[in-house]
Parts: sequence; C-alpha cells; structure tokens
Amino acid sequence: MKLISFVIPCYNSQDYMHKAVDSILSVKENIEIIIVNDGSKDDTLKIARDYEKKYPDIIKVIDKENGGHGSGVNAGLKVATGKYFKVVDSDDWVDSKSLKKVMDTLKKIDVDLMVVNYVYEKEGKQKEIKYGNILPENTIFTWDQVGKFGASKYLLMHSVIYRTKLLKDIKLQLPLHTFYVDNIYVYYPLKFVKTIYYLNVPFYRYFIGRDDQSVNEKIMIERIDQQIKVNKMMLDFFDPLEISNKNLRKYLIHYLDIMFAVSTILLKISKTKENKQKKEELWDYLKKVNPKLKGKLIVANMSNMPSVVAIPIYRLVQKIYKFN
Repeated sequence: MKLISFVIPCYNSQDYMHKAVDSILSVKENIEIIIVNDGSKDDTLKIARDYEKKYPDIIKVIDKENGGHGSGVNAGLKVATGKYFKVVDSDDWVDSKSLKKVMDTLKKIDVDLMVVNYVYEKEGKQKEIKYGNILPENTIFTWDQVGKFGASKYLLMHSVIYRTKLLKDIKLQLPLHTFYVDNIYVYYPLKFVKTIYYLNVPFYRYFIGRDDQSVNEKIMIERIDQQIKVNKMMLDFFDPLEISNKNLRKYLIHYLDIMFAVSTILLKISKTKENKQKKEELWDYLKKVNPKLKGKLIVANMSNMPSVVAIPIYRLVQKIYKFN
C-alpha cells in the first residue's frame, strides 16, 4: 500500500497539467498518481500516457468518457490504493517542500483527516489561507478541540486529505456532469471523521486566473443551476442539527450557510426575473426540507436582504478578501 494517492482529473488540460504532475513527482517514494482523462479532445491523454510510461510504478492513467469533475474523482477513488487520498485539480499544483512535510507527518500518524493550508495564486499575488487560530497544530485531535470558523473561512477541497478507507466505506459518489461537487466532497465525509491533524504548511497552490474557471463570477452565474443542485443535495444528505457533537454541528451549519449565501448573492447579482424566481424556489426548498435550519444561516440571511443592501456588502467583502 502506498502512503497517499493523488488523483488528477483532467479535461483538455494539455497546457497546464505538467505543473500539477511534476509538483507531486518532487517526491517519488510511497505515492501513486492517478491521472483521469475525462474525455479530453486535446493531447491530455497522450501526455498522461507519456508520464505513465516514464513512471510505471507511480503513475496510472484512467481514460474514460466525459462525465465531469466528480466522475474523475469517483474513478480515481475506485482504484486508489494509498492509505490517504488527495485530489489535485489539473490547473493547480502542490508545494514541494510542504509535500515532503506532509509525507513525513502522515508516516507517523493515523487519522481520518489531515488539514493543510492552501494558497491563492492570482495574477502573480499570493494569499495563504491558514487555520492556526481554529485548529490545534501538530497533534491528533477530535471535533471537541476545534474552534470557531469565521464567516470568511472554511475547509475547501484544497485543504483536506482524507483517509481513503473512510471515503470508500461511506461509498462516496459525486454526481456526474455537475460543477461545484468539490463542496460535496468536503462536506459529506465530515460527519464520519473522528480524528484530525492540522499541518500548518502552504501545501496546495490554488490557481485563479483563467477566464473559463468555474469559480469565475460570470461563469458561476451561468452555471447557477449546478450550484443550486449541489445546495439541495447537501441539504438532503443529513440534518446537521441532529449531529450530537456541538463543534461539528456548528461547522456543518457554517458550511451550508456559506453555500446558501453564495448562491443567493449570485442570483441577486444576475438581476434576471428567472433567477429571482430560482432564489425564491431555493429558499422555499430549505423551508420545506429543514425549516429549523433557516434561522441559523446568518450569512445567507444577510445575503437575502434587499439587493441595494446585500450586493454592496458582498462587493466590500469580496474586495477585502480578494476572492472571485
């Protein structure tokens, strides 16, 4: 068994996938890299096969019909043999020094989840997201020791390394042909996480800059139906109000709060009659599925204020925290 499986879902990634793969190959022992070609129409598969030939003991390639990012993660998880599982998007990369520290640490511990820092790489500028004021450092802990997450901070796919067995045991399956499933990937397994370790290193490098990225505001509005679909799925998985651990319960509510706030504000920004109706339908769905939860979504309710108030506040926060 390898220590960690890195899965890189790729779709038409020929121009940038080298950086993702090469950054992981800075450590060649005790890892496997699973490159999933998700029906690319460029040279992605050829590049992946070249890597596989050069590093047959490290790299394996899955060539499949297009099914979206989630299907790439599903395919990688199915064949992963590493003790731990990490998704790296094909336009992102990892820090080589931090990778060595991650590997050295994972050899010494046994946990369900390791949390690391991620760095926004945007227009030549960097912003590191840390969790030192929330999570204990350099020790194994449980949800009882987790502090409060602020409104602007939460765990992303970039910051989590799950135990592979945990993901397989809960039969994690992400929906096909759906954007923003990384939120499901992070959110759903947390209910089953018992032990956590936080390593305060700038491990994951999250590239922001391509016009066609799914996190681009214009693209998110165009794909708002996908965001709404993910919101509803997260509501349907389980009721966070029934989680017995207080800190875990608070965090799961916090995560849903951020998700509903993002969907709500984007629907408002679009200023279309159709999206106004979709916003009402989304909140009606929340009231129907979990009416008690509505009052606990503080940020989301602020986003649902009249547009003349909500949108300027959003723009101010966007400027301060420099997110897309």
